[in-house]
Formats: sequence, C-alpha cells, structure tokens
Amino acid sequence: MFKNLQFLLIIATFVALPLLTNAQQMATVRGKVLTSDGNPAEYVTVVLKGKGQGAITNSKGEYAITRVKDGSYTVLVSAIGLRSEEKTVTVSGRETSTVDFTLSENTAQLTEVIIRAGKLNRFSAKSSDDVGKMPLKNLENPQVYNTIGKELLAEQLVFSVDDAMRNAPGLQKMWDATGRAGDGGSFYNTRGFIVQSQLRNGLAGNVTSTIDAANLEKLEVIKGPSATLFGSTLTSYGGLINRVTKKPYETFGGEISYAGGSYGFNRVSADINTPLDKAKQLLFRLNTAFNYEGTFQTQGFSRTFAVAPSLSYKVNDRLSVLVDAELFQGRNVGKQILFFYYPAAALGASRADQLNVDYRNSYMGSGLEQTSRSVNLFGKVTYKMSSAFTSTTNFTHSSSFSNGFGPYFYLMPDAAITGNAADAGKANYLARADQSTNHSTNRVFEIQQNFNGDFKIGAMRNRIVLGLDYLRINSDQHFFGSQLDVVPLNVPGYDYSRFNGPRMDSLYASGPPQFTYPLINKSNTYSAFVSDVLNLTDRLSVLAALRVDQFDNKGGSVGSDNVMSYNQTALSPKFGLVFQPIKDRVSLFANYQNSFNNKGVYNAYDVTAPDSIARKVAKLEQANQFEAGVKLDAFSGKLTTTISYYNIKVKDILRTDPNPLAAARFAQTQDGTQLSKGVEFDVIANPFNGFNVIAGFSYNDSKLVNADADVEGRRPTTASSPYLANLWLSYRLPDYLIKGLGFGFGGNYASDNKILNSVSQGVFILPAYTVLNATAFYEQRKFRISAKVDNLTNQHYWIGYTTMNPQKLRSIVGSISYKF
Repeated sequence: MFKNLQFLLIIATFVALPLLTNAQQMATVRGKVLTSDGNPAEYVTVVLKGKGQGAITNSKGEYAITRVKDGSYTVLVSAIGLRSEEKTVTVSGRETSTVDFTLSENTAQLTEVIIRAGKLNRFSAKSSDDVGKMPLKNLENPQVYNTIGKELLAEQLVFSVDDAMRNAPGLQKMWDATGRAGDGGSFYNTRGFIVQSQLRNGLAGNVTSTIDAANLEKLEVIKGPSATLFGSTLTSYGGLINRVTKKPYETFGGEISYAGGSYGFNRVSADINTPLDKAKQLLFRLNTAFNYEGTFQTQGFSRTFAVAPSLSYKVNDRLSVLVDAELFQGRNVGKQILFFYYPAAALGASRADQLNVDYRNSYMGSGLEQTSRSVNLFGKVTYKMSSAFTSTTNFTHSSSFSNGFGPYFYLMPDAAITGNAADAGKANYLARADQSTNHSTNRVFEIQQNFNGDFKIGAMRNRIVLGLDYLRINSDQHFFGSQLDVVPLNVPGYDYSRFNGPRMDSLYASGPPQFTYPLINKSNTYSAFVSDVLNLTDRLSVLAALRVDQFDNKGGSVGSDNVMSYNQTALSPKFGLVFQPIKDRVSLFANYQNSFNNKGVYNAYDVTAPDSIARKVAKLEQANQFEAGVKLDAFSGKLTTTISYYNIKVKDILRTDPNPLAAARFAQTQDGTQLSKGVEFDVIANPFNGFNVIAGFSYNDSKLVNADADVEGRRPTTASSPYLANLWLSYRLPDYLIKGLGFGFGGNYASDNKILNSVSQGVFILPAYTVLNATAFYEQRKFRISAKVDNLTNQHYWIGYTTMNPQKLRSIVGSISYKF
C-alpha cells in the first residue's frame, strides 16, 4: 500500500508541476568562468549583485542562474581572497543571456583561494563525464552515484582506495586485496552484491594489490546494474567503482609529501606537473609513491611502489591526445583470513567475538610472502568533429602478475582433532595451509570508440553517445597448495612461527602439493551501445539506452575441468526519467537498469535418461533494477542530497537440481532467484561558513528464493551488513582566528553481518561495529601539515563474506607536504 502511494505521488507530481511552473517562465543567465591559464574555474560563486540569486560553477567552469525577472543586473564573481569581477546584463522574457568571465588568478592560485574561502560545499560534485559516458549534471542523471573528490581525499589523508571508500554510502569492505593476478584490489559490497574497483576512467584498469591513491583525482561509485554502458565483465549487479585519474595541466607545479606513523608506516609521494613547450600544447605529469606498513599482528607487512606518468598533447583546437600509464609493484604477506568448513554449532560459537582467537596473533612466522605487479597502459584521442559532435578513441592494456604464498586458516572443532565426543561444541584448534600462485598472469585489452553529440531536435536538446567496444581477457593463473599442520589456539609459549616460508618450501620439495587449480581462459567480447538523453522540456528529460554484446569464450581449464568454448549474444536495455519541479534545484527520477552474467557450462540432469548427465551452456543470468528517488541541490549549492528506493531481481541463477537422483550426480538447474531491495540516502552540506558535512545511510534486504532448500528464503552470505552508515564533519577556522587550520571527525557503522546462514551450517555473525576517525590539518600556500587517527576507539572488528578478517587497530599518521 505504501509503495503504491509513493508511486502515485511521483506520477501526480510529474503531471501537475509542469502546469504550475510553466505559468511563470523567466529568463536564465548562464556562462563560463575560466582562470588566467585557460582552465575551468571550479566551485566559484556567481551571483546577481544585491538580488540574492546565484550559482556555483561546475567542473567545467559553467554556471546557470535561473528564474531571473526582467531587468538589468550586475553579475558578480567573488570569493574570499579572489579579485572580484563584475559584468552587467539585461534580460527580458524567457531568453537566455550568456556572461563569461576570465579571472586574474591561475589554476593553482584559485585552488588556494577556494580552500581559504571556506564558504563552499567543497565536497559536492555537480556533474560527471564518465557516469553516463557524456557530460551530464547529477540532477539530470536518473542513476544514483556518489563522488569522492580530491578535496576530501586530501583532508582525510587518504593513501589508498580502501581509505577513500569509507565515504561512499551503502558500500562495505568485505575482503582485503589478495594481490592475486586478475583481482581488482579489495572486495566490497553494494546493494547486496560483491564488487571490485576494476575500471579506470570508465575502462578496464585492474590493480591486484591495495590500490594506491597517488594518481587518484576522484572516485565514482555508480549504483545498480550498469552493463548497458560498462558491460558485465568488470561490473556487478550492485554497481561499479570507477577511478578517475589525475591529468596534466598548463602550469608548472606540484607537491612532495612524507608521512609516517603507527606499525612502521612510511610513505613518500610526489606529484610533479610541467608544460614541455612554450605554447603549452605538450604537458607532462608524474605521480609516484613508495609505501611501507607493518601490521598490528605478530607477522605481516606490505611494501608497494606506484608510478603514474601522463602526457597530453593538444595538436590543435579540435584534436588532442592523452597517453598515460600506471605501474604498481608490491610485496606483502597476505592478510589473515579465517575460513569456515564446519557448522557454527560444531565451533561452539555464533559470533566472531565468542571464538577463542587472539585478535593480535597472526598464527604464522616469517617468509610467507607474495610478489604482485600491475601494469596499465592507456591512450585517448579526442577529435571535435563539429560544434555538435566529438569522437573519442580509447585504448587500454592491463596486465597483472602474482607469485608466492597465500596463508589460509581454518577453524577446527576439538572433536574433529581429538576424536572424543565429549569435546563437541568447542573450537580450540587451527588448521594452517597455503594457497600459492605460481607466476600467474591476467591480461586485459580494451579498445572503445565513442561518438558524443549535443544538438537540438526542434526545441528539444538531444545528447547522445554511440559506442563500439572490444574487450579481450587472457587468464593464465595457476594455484596450488597444501596444509602444513593443525595447532592449538592460544597455548602460552606455543611456537606459532613454524608456519613459515622455508617450511612450506621444504614441504613442496618433498612431494607434489595436495591440490593444483589452474584457471586458464581466453574470451573476446564485441559490443555496441547507444545512450540518448532527450530534453522534452528544460525540466523534463528521458533517457533510453541499449547494448548488444557478442561473447566468444574460447574455453580453457578450471581446476580439473576442461571448459568447452561457447558463444552468446546479450541485450541490455536502460531507461530513465528526470523531472525538475524546481530547475537546477530539485529533480525527481526513476530508472530501469539491467545487467547480466555469463555462467558458462554446467552439468544438467536429463529426467528422460536418469543415468545421463549432459554438459550444457547456461542461459544468461539476468539482473533487473527498478529505482525511484529525489535529488536536491539547494541553498545555492550548500545542500546536495539523494534519496532513493531500489528493487533488484536476479533470475536464472544456477542451483542444485532438487531431483534427488540429479543432486547425487552434482547436477544443476537454472531457475534460482535472488531479490535485493532497499533505500539509500546521502547528504553533502555546508550549513555555515567553514563547516561541511558528509553523511550517508543505507538499508538492504536481500534473500534467496526458489533456491536450494539449505538457503531458501535466507539472506546470502555475500550480501554484507543490511544497515550501513557513514559520517564526516569538517571545520576550517575563520581566517581571523588561525588561517588555514581545520579539523575533521567521523566514522562508519555496520550492523551484524551473517557470513554463515544456512540450515546445514547454521548462523555465524560478524558483530556490528562503529569505527571512528579524526584528522587535523594546517595549510598555507606552500605547505600543509596533517595528522590523522584511524579507529580512534581501538575497536576490534571483522569483515568478510563466508570468512572473517580482523581489521587494523588504532593507528596514528602524520604528514608534511611542500607545494610548488
């Protein structure tokens, strides 16, 4: 009943508000603000002097002041520390008047001015070029996404994508990065589904280890099934994570930083930019960082090195070329992961904090190290075909490598070790094993051609992208491993260091490993897509998009199975509707989004021939989302909010065939379903001068239906905590007190997470947690001094899905940067 009422209210608003708003059409004053070096001036305030109307420029330096009555006005560009610029304009009727500005400040100076001003909603992003694969304002986009920008990254002393992700509403970290070839860094969950950061500037760009933030301009967390524009291979039914990288600019400048802190943390980073010719057509930028950190446990470390050069060449006003690279190299000991092979009842615990496990003990010795490398090469050619159409050609080659140990741990019931039934319901033993990768590689090549258009059909604005995409994946991964021993938990004086690199080498030298698991596969995906945003009026727009994919899977090996080749064709549609009852301030939106998954080949049971099992190519598993909500950009940009309700249904999931004869033969059938629905809320606000707020909340309800009897009607163990919340409060003191001094405080909350949830395994919970963080910073034009405390209260907490991983205790880091 409540859902139907919500739907009727939205429809009624769509129908009624145009009648009300069209009664008084007024003029618009718009334009662009540039810096003295020709770059867009972001987040600058533009107002009608003495009238209380204004706007803030977007990432392209554009602004629009709507609902302007007839008359003459003075348009003023100003901010604290900024030389004011004024121009006069006269408007009448429903016309649009254009007033452009060029500031006396350059880009570097303007950045300093904006930081000092303290009046703007510094953490709010008004638009994106990547989310819709076209320049589109947030209010115009019927899809929900969150942007974590460079201002917030600097304030929170963010050194990795993991740190940045704390600010994304409805997203929870599930696994630390494994370092294995083919993985995309850490594993997260959004809207009930696992996702990794495998896209960079909208294209393939895997990094196997913890992803360094040295080259990170901003993060975009795009919500919901998004195969229509981004394909299915590198995205999730819950969404995707897109890393937007730093680009060269036209002036010489940069920053060199050093940071150090708890657990032996040391970091040196540099960001250097320079033009290479007098005309400033050839520009170069280099970002690099060396990072070392020990562990809060007894053994472990991570050492990474990142280099990201980029070169841009503006051939002329119509043609430009950008080439860049990311090179990551790391050596580390895998983070402790505890696996569950026994039911919760056999372990005598239903929660992680009930287990007899020492939070600080890694239960291993030295030498269990792994080497990982990621090399990503990119190229982009942009050609402005006309005033209305632009061609963009993108190339990317992503290669990852891993070699070395991967320690694994399994909780063991006492009865399984002692054989004594009286020991049932206790877990005081730990099995220790290794899962190594042996010179494993994963290579991804992608070329994408886009044609973007922005033109009018009559009085209706039309924005379109036509795309062609080729994606090739070549996986050559080799896993092997053996169990070393079983040890008692927490026995005083016990030597847990015997699980180490030399002993595992000796074990492998004495005979073949207990298991080998090759993962060898080649696939080609040929795609074409089109997306069109049509403005029926200046307040009402519709989006329609369609993708067609042709999959050519060459087959290969998965474990002991030889996987046969197959071909499939997929269609992925997308629709959206946006109505702005108050232009550029409030938008009501609704969308339908789709994604899919190639499940490959499975064993099918034939009821007409009970003794036979056939190998069958699975249908495409499909996910469909319906979503509606509201977006606000109110009080001259000081309040940005998105509230949404979504409903995702995944159908044609493979599950065990319920026929007893089929199940006995490990046969499957493809009729399972997963439902995921929920609400998300985020707000980015600037309530008063110098004070900024970021807050988010989400609730997700996921369950399996028409599933195996063991999990029917239950929440999937991969679905994360149902309730998530994030908060960040930032305050910069006014200049008349202490110029450049500021503080930040916030944290994250996650409710109980069921990592076991079935009839056979019972229920096992990772307890709810609240992790608090704080920062302090003092910034001047030439330097910045910062400090942060993560996990302020020294919270013991675990993350995971089907596993549990203890997380870092309280840590303190200080940093100093010199800017030039």
